[in-house]
Amino acid sequence: MKDTSDAMERGYREMLLKRSGEERLKMGCSMHATAQALVRALALAENPFASPSALKKVLFLRFYGQDFNSAVRKRILRALAKALSGAGSSVVATSICHVNSNAIMSG
Repeated sequence: MKDTSDAMERGYREMLLKRSGEERLKMGCSMHATAQALVRALALAENPFASPSALKKVLFLRFYGQDFNSAVRKRILRALAKALSGAGSSVVATSICHVNSNAIMSG
């Protein structure tokens, strides 16, 4: 569905391109953080007692789950669970990006 006119899209794009790269990066990071907060809030509304590990899995599936076939998705979830269960209580990964991608892809 497209509900924005071409002229409006061009104007919006021009407005964004007038900002510095740093400003655009900050905007993107802010939008991503907001999206993560919304997904986390929904997950906690559905399961108020969800563990940090369960929340990481929900975030991964919501943001990246469709990017992988079933077999790869399962390997990633196993690696994520292993990484989170092995982390000390004071050092829990703050992002799925910390999961070793080589270990994930090698199975």
